[in-house]
Amino acid sequence: MNERRLSRRDALGLVGAAGAALALPGCGSSVGGGSGGGSGGGGSVKVGLVIPQAGVYAPLGTDMKRAWDLWLERNGGKFADYTVSTVVGDEGETPQTGVPAVQKLLQNDQCDLLVGIVSSATALGVRDMVTEAKKVLVISNAGAVDLTGKASSPYVWRTSFTNSQVSAAMGKYLADQGFKDAVYTIAPDYAAGAEALAGFTKAFQAGGGTIADTAKPAFGKTQDYQPFLSAIRSSGAKATFCFFAGAEAVAFVKQYAQFGLAGTIPLYGSGFLTEGGVLTAQGDTALGVQTSLHYTSELDNPANKEFVEAYRGKYNEAPTVYSVQTWDAAAVLNKALGSAGGLDGDSVSKALGGVGPVEDSPRGTWSFSGQTPKQKFYLRKVDGRDGGYVNTVVADLGELTQDV
Repeated sequence: MNERRLSRRDALGLVGAAGAALALPGCGSSVGGGSGGGSGGGGSVKVGLVIPQAGVYAPLGTDMKRAWDLWLERNGGKFADYTVSTVVGDEGETPQTGVPAVQKLLQNDQCDLLVGIVSSATALGVRDMVTEAKKVLVISNAGAVDLTGKASSPYVWRTSFTNSQVSAAMGKYLADQGFKDAVYTIAPDYAAGAEALAGFTKAFQAGGGTIADTAKPAFGKTQDYQPFLSAIRSSGAKATFCFFAGAEAVAFVKQYAQFGLAGTIPLYGSGFLTEGGVLTAQGDTALGVQTSLHYTSELDNPANKEFVEAYRGKYNEAPTVYSVQTWDAAAVLNKALGSAGGLDGDSVSKALGGVGPVEDSPRGTWSFSGQTPKQKFYLRKVDGRDGGYVNTVVADLGELTQDV
């Protein structure tokens, strides 16, 4: 991987970043207008694709747009009988940029539907806006539990994950395997890290496991993990579970190996730890690291083989989980608009609730449960291949819902 690509992908952090929602003015009756069309029958649909186009999240935005474009290219540019037009809104890095982008897509561009959003802080910040506008938002990344939990809206769906869902898969696996020894847990001190640790701890302890200790390094400020690594070594832990992403994932994995822990205290994590460009940046230090996630390009199923071949053929890179989540957003909208009574939010939301099992997803069959995927998770292990690195599939961890 060349330097441009490394720098483009090293900042995959905050994949599930959650934060306080902004107080926003309502959209009012000026929002909407629609592009027309009846029950799955003709007309056009205008979709606002909300992705980071600049800043630290731009790599995720690139993966998301590539998958969106590829799905439309391979499906005649249509959802059911609706011709799709896409208007891209730049989410940027924070709600201060993401929220105005969504407001513009709704009010100025008169989009019928919204897809995307990387940051949970932005997603939370626009929840009331899309609810008042009665426009469906299909989130294809943001992982805060509240988005489809206690702060849910009938118009907000997602094709991604919750932070606790991903980590609970690993906690349950370790407990089910009879691993009862103490595990040290560590994640950055922000909402996504807290949700990840909570999900792992709840599932692991439910299976009889014990937590040796927990650390929460300052988010976005910690570069030297030696004090935490020393604490892990002296804790008596038999394994470490962590949640890191982006530059922090690169630094932690490298330092974990360099400190000599990798050979004695196995490292486990949520899949973002070794997903995408960070894995290349980690290099040999990531070998053997095991993570849980609902996707890897190594999945052996017909839909994924076809998807990976098409994606590589067009972009000369392997797809990531961010790609698949947006691919599936297009796929479920295609199914929903085939039966929806119109493009209004109530009709589309009702239709999304009736799409049933999504059997042709590269991640494997999944279905909506509480507006979040009930999906299969996989235990992945980093191996070397053809001069690079891949997350091979070690085990099927079974299906989990949001309420893990």
